Amino acid sequence: MLDHEGSSLQNELAGYIEKYTGTDGTHATAIADLSFIRASNESEMIHSIHEPALCIVIQGRKLVMLAQECYFYDPSSYLVVSLHLPLSGQVIQASPEQPYLCLRLDLDRHQIFDLLKSCQETRPKKSDSKKALFVSPMNQALLDAVVRLVRLLDTPKDIPVLAPLITKEILYRILQEEQGQSLKQFAVSGSHAQRIAAAAQLIEEHYNQPLHIANLSAAVNMSPSSLHHHFKEITAMSPLQYQKQIRLQEARRLLLSETSEAADAGFQVGYESPTQFNREYARMFGLPPIRDIKRLRDALDLGPRQDHA
Repeated sequence: MLDHEGSSLQNELAGYIEKYTGTDGTHATAIADLSFIRASNESEMIHSIHEPALCIVIQGRKLVMLAQECYFYDPSSYLVVSLHLPLSGQVIQASPEQPYLCLRLDLDRHQIFDLLKSCQETRPKKSDSKKALFVSPMNQALLDAVVRLVRLLDTPKDIPVLAPLITKEILYRILQEEQGQSLKQFAVSGSHAQRIAAAAQLIEEHYNQPLHIANLSAAVNMSPSSLHHHFKEITAMSPLQYQKQIRLQEARRLLLSETSEAADAGFQVGYESPTQFNREYARMFGLPPIRDIKRLRDALDLGPRQDHA
């Protein structure tokens, strides 16, 4: 629970986001890993491969879905994603008078590893596996560090020296929370989490190739049963489901870019059967490919693109 000072910090952050955005969409800042998101209206469900990041909603409310699991966050909480994950996100509270305002800070696993070494943090056991996404109550120490990072935008000459130090403090504050184990597990050499991260990366790199679990488990030095168990513990989906989400999102991107017909897009992402591709596409996005892309293009013509965060 934030006190009066915490509310003042949130108001200050809202002012900065309004100052450095002005229009809806995702806006990069002079701090390399920091971006702001603004939306004047509630959005449809947006699908993306989310990189590791801290996301803080300053105004409005967001729903994020990982497989079939739902997570809500708003100014009373923050979201952390600690692995590349196929997510679906929807702004569920926003208006022109009270736009959705969000801050996103991308996270680097190597920074976490260096921090754990320098402060001798207690590390999770190699056998533990935590979900690679969590929502935690906002706390004042974290919020204060985030505000100090954002204030650097007013003094650009200070960014190269001070931004890395404050980012390190932000990571430290997250790691102090009980759910910080979700981040710590990926910095433990030889942990199941590190191996699952390697497996997920292999699936991403070869998403359009047939997935052979035996080969994948051998590549990351795990048994097939252990791979399946820990992959689901960390990502809330099986390796095959993970691959399917990546395939379908890439197919949608290809179709939106107008470089492919539906059958060609399905083939390019690894589907041999157009019927199966159409069926799985409609199950994920709610409409068959051609109708979905027409609806998306019509919607995109009405306003700026809304990125996921």
